[in-house]
Amino acid sequence: MNKLHWLIILICISVSASGQRKADFGVFGGVSTYMGDINPSRLMYSPLPAGGLFYRYNIHPRHSLRTNFYVGGLRADDLDFNNYFQTSRDSSFSGYVGEWALQFEFNFLPYSTHGGKWNYTPYLAAGAGIAFINTMTKTETAVFTYVPVIPFSVGFKINIRKNMGLEVEYGFRKTFYDNFDGLRNFVDPSDYTWSHNNDWYTFTGIAFTWKVFNRMMDCPTYDDMVSKSKR
Repeated sequence: MNKLHWLIILICISVSASGQRKADFGVFGGVSTYMGDINPSRLMYSPLPAGGLFYRYNIHPRHSLRTNFYVGGLRADDLDFNNYFQTSRDSSFSGYVGEWALQFEFNFLPYSTHGGKWNYTPYLAAGAGIAFINTMTKTETAVFTYVPVIPFSVGFKINIRKNMGLEVEYGFRKTFYDNFDGLRNFVDPSDYTWSHNNDWYTFTGIAFTWKVFNRMMDCPTYDDMVSKSKR
């Protein structure tokens, strides 16, 4: 790559149209679930509606940064489980969780929303965020708090038309909080593991993404990067 090529890249990055060129906007819809003292092992236990928005900046056809704000419902009840310990404890909770997070995404295949139709890739993502939690148990009033979380996601992206994509994602969140359900390590000894020291929650669903840019000011360098990365 010669010096002129590098200069073109720098110019494209410096103008707002280039920023739009590399930016994806998305709408997410799906379900949220909980894992913790009441639900120690079921991955899709008691799903409730969830949704949100996200913004993605594509650094490279294989690397992106994404920030999101998601909200979803959570609930659990000991009486949903057929074991003596939980039916005797008879605890339950309900509420919601909101999340702001920043994640780094790795695409297994070169991908861009403005690429060709049916361009696709599986991907992994991880990062850091903050969860805003509002839950209520049978014996306690509603409590609102916020805690740090580590989000992990796995998904699949595909372009359904130029500048528009469809994504399917499963994301699980490691929290540093053990009171979603009003219980702190109060589990059946046979179910106790390191993973139950704190509660977890998940977001699973589908997202639509799109890109808006000015065709007159559009920069071809990113397209050139995409095509070269496929070779």
